[in-house]
Amino acid sequence: MILNTRHFGEIEIKENEIINFVDGIPGFEGIEKYIIINNPDKEVPFNWLQAVDEPSLAFVVINPFIFKQDYDFQIPKNTIEKLEIKSHQDVLVQSIVVVPEDINKMTANLKAPIIINVRNKKAKQILLDDEKYQIKHYVLDEIKKTG
Repeated sequence: MILNTRHFGEIEIKENEIINFVDGIPGFEGIEKYIIINNPDKEVPFNWLQAVDEPSLAFVVINPFIFKQDYDFQIPKNTIEKLEIKSHQDVLVQSIVVVPEDINKMTANLKAPIIINVRNKKAKQILLDDEKYQIKHYVLDEIKKTG
């Protein structure tokens, strides 16, 4: 299947790569099919969550454990059931990143991680009921703490 995207031009995707967001992404509820486009530079931890149904929509995403090693939360039971998660090996966690003009102010949404079942390609963005995580968590500040 050929997808004509705004940011990446024409790309070929396979049906089995499509991730289905069971409830959409908050604010984008009508758009449920996405793919992850991996960064060609393996040293760069940022990838893209590209909408299939809306080719002009793509989010920068990152595995939050890369820059926040102590990131810890429980996936709600209803999400485990809805995504049909059988094992922790089924789970991929991603956070949406906002990259402003001043890259030093880049933030990741740790309050609402995206949970993807890599086995069946079902996904959901959840909202954590935990005050220690923010919607705008400064990525580079966190990297400086651990680096």
